[in-house]
Amino acid sequence: MTTQKVWVLGNGQLGAMLAHAGQPLGLDVRPVDIMNPTDDTLGLAEQDVITAEREQWPESATSLQLSEHPNFINGPIFARLADRFTQKSLLDELNVATAPWELVDNQTQESQLHQSYGERVLLKRRTGGYDGKGQHWLKQAETTTIPTDWRNEAIAEQAINFDEEVSLVGVRTQDGRCVFYPLALNLHQDGILMASIAPLSRLDPLQAEAEAMLSTIMNGLEYVGVMAMECFRVGDKLLVNELAPRVHNSGHWTQAGCHISQFELHLRALCNLPIHTPQVNYPCVMINLIGVDKDNRWISLPNGQLYWYNKEVRVGRKVGHLNLSAHTQALVQESISQLQQWMPEQYQAPLAWVLNEYS
Repeated sequence: MTTQKVWVLGNGQLGAMLAHAGQPLGLDVRPVDIMNPTDDTLGLAEQDVITAEREQWPESATSLQLSEHPNFINGPIFARLADRFTQKSLLDELNVATAPWELVDNQTQESQLHQSYGERVLLKRRTGGYDGKGQHWLKQAETTTIPTDWRNEAIAEQAINFDEEVSLVGVRTQDGRCVFYPLALNLHQDGILMASIAPLSRLDPLQAEAEAMLSTIMNGLEYVGVMAMECFRVGDKLLVNELAPRVHNSGHWTQAGCHISQFELHLRALCNLPIHTPQVNYPCVMINLIGVDKDNRWISLPNGQLYWYNKEVRVGRKVGHLNLSAHTQALVQESISQLQQWMPEQYQAPLAWVLNEYS
């Protein structure tokens, strides 16, 4: 039997984790560097499968070989969801709840936006913004203005006074079946995900609503594979903030907490392998490692599982994550208390947030 090859547009940490997840399945997963492309021919075969670890990539001979392959799964969807204008338009077309918004064009006036959406209006670049980048606040009290080069390149969104942020990771199979992980509770700091907790029984009442929303989106796109949906919780309702047509940071907890990780689930869907609802072995806390040097004390924690990305450490850069199994409340409290002693100031608030959920 010929080994199935899966090529990944991108060779960052998500590509590496997909490759790792493919090994037990006997899949040959090959992440490809598309940021430093070459003119080399990749040697793609007709039966090979193509996926991506990111929504956008530079055009080159390498990326064209992959993106123009007939087995590039979800090919047109990446660009559609990478643009916030077309992503938001899709949500409106499907009647999936999201924050009120509009395109910022040449005629848009600040006064009109404040009249429509209130004293604080969030502008988001249509493409390229992530981890809090590509955002600009219009504040009526400060008479903030629309940046000149943002017209037709940004959307305006009503500021949402949300209670908390949650995300749902699900998968859709080639025959249209959808299965899901439990909702994750997320904490962002300066626009960057710092920690996720899943599952939490108090989020159970929101699970059916979230699954219905993501099912509508994946079915509407005829999507195949793992997709993540980030939401604001406002009371007992959810509003979609962003969609990611790929494995996602807030699903990293599944590597430790479930018998099938999001990475394996994605590969199973792409290669039409058997899929069933992932079994949660135990609750888990995921801590993102942002701009910090590797500390081997982390793996001295009895419930700690480290994923280090071997990237140059820079301020604000994701360089790894730490999964903590939450078998007992006491175990979480002990591990978080240790991390509070070992980790820098920017981690004190996120670690306290985790402790509060387990107090």
